[in-house]
Amino acid sequence: MSRKDALLRLHQTLIARRNALQRKLMEELELTAAPADVTGDEAETAMGGAETEIHSQLAALESRELEQINLAIAAIRQGRYGLCHACGVKIPIARLNVLPFTQSCIDCQRAEEQLGSRSDRSRLYVNWETASEYEAARSEREIRLSDYEVE
Repeated sequence: MSRKDALLRLHQTLIARRNALQRKLMEELELTAAPADVTGDEAETAMGGAETEIHSQLAALESRELEQINLAIAAIRQGRYGLCHACGVKIPIARLNVLPFTQSCIDCQRAEEQLGSRSDRSRLYVNWETASEYEAARSEREIRLSDYEVE
């Protein structure tokens, strides 16, 4: 099978997945927005709240996937589908079959994940000395009337 034929099949797969996700997302949103039954006891109320939260989280996941699928469909229309957004190399069909809405080749995806994990870790460590210096300088600052909004 040629790459062009494989990409056409992937386009059909993306369209079908998009349509299914749109239906599923509507169901999740309806379940999230459904009024809670307030006649039950505390346990039933808590269970209803938990179910609403689950439906909300599922809707968030589905909407992110739907966004990625829409980006992939737009890339097909622009003739960029199957090309890595970072390096421009053709993404192997095997990778696209597994993850049809991917925008990265394996190497660029790994690099992005490593960079992301490093920046995530750096956010965990706070330089408390700098933070305390900032707070001290802020508390010693002279307060002016212009600092406050007067209505």
